[in-house]
Amino acid sequence: MSFTDWKTDRIENILPEEFYKLIEKNKNHIKKTFPLTLSYCKDSEKTKKFIAFNLDKEKKKEGYFFFARDSNTQDLIGYLCVKTIDCHISKCELGYFIDEDYQGKGITSKMVSDALDFCFNELNLNKVFICTSEINLASQRIALKHNFKQEGILRDEFRNGDGTLQNSVYFGLLKSEYIKS
Repeated sequence: MSFTDWKTDRIENILPEEFYKLIEKNKNHIKKTFPLTLSYCKDSEKTKKFIAFNLDKEKKKEGYFFFARDSNTQDLIGYLCVKTIDCHISKCELGYFIDEDYQGKGITSKMVSDALDFCFNELNLNKVFICTSEINLASQRIALKHNFKQEGILRDEFRNGDGTLQNSVYFGLLKSEYIKS
């Protein structure tokens, strides 16, 4: 699959049923890294509330949500959120995942690249950070590929889907270091 086989979509175009389908299909794949999203999307009714809540967050400029969609099937295949926005410090966090069947095709990398452009040039933020589990090497590679610097390890910072506390690797990218890819 090449970049031309998928496209980015926004939350206002997302049906709760299709996001629920993405979550259900990838439940085992994301259970350790997206436990809150899983808990908010346990069924179609909860997923509907999750989408509505995030749509409201976006309208209030408290978060932004991007989705990857397979151009051929129109299925959702990925999710990226701009969250933990702190306007006082001028920073935000990125969280993302891709359908297991679409990993290794450059989709997540392109979504992160587009999100960085959005954060630095549209939101005019000074810093974007990614916190990832020590065992999530794919996410760490994405951060490093986009010139993020590892700033530290936050001990017992994240409770995964099994309830276990894990260390998080903290990566930061300043606007002055940003190179559009």
